[in-house]
Amino acid sequence: MSIHLPFCGKTGRVMGRMDVFAFFDAHHFSPELQERYYRWWYEWAKKKVMEDPDLRAAYAPLFNRYPFGQHALHSFHLKKEYIWAVAMEDLGALICQVILPKLDEQEKEALMQAYRKMLEALDEEARSHPHELPELGYLRHI
Repeated sequence: MSIHLPFCGKTGRVMGRMDVFAFFDAHHFSPELQERYYRWWYEWAKKKVMEDPDLRAAYAPLFNRYPFGQHALHSFHLKKEYIWAVAMEDLGALICQVILPKLDEQEKEALMQAYRKMLEALDEEARSHPHELPELGYLRHI
């Protein structure tokens, strides 16, 4: 089964960050919904790491703080709106490069079903509680 996630692109670190932010923007996720999206993946990844002895030995210390990653809580381009996209990029690298390859087909299918359900719930909340969008998108540098 092929898994397509906004943080699993092969375009490099900076472009990956922009891919995630563009995904958040396309879904009209407020910063609160972005954090909830991130939190879902954080909890899933932490559970997978703690269940696997090899992953636990290598990666458990990285889950001692929230959010995960070396860029956690850094505000790039002086915009707080990038925080969750950047954090998701760091966590997404671990998920895509380390955790997903260890899953069998049934686990991947179960993951994608749970992911779709979570995404539908966040999309519904985004529709019912829209947030103000900027005149210029955050990714447009002028």
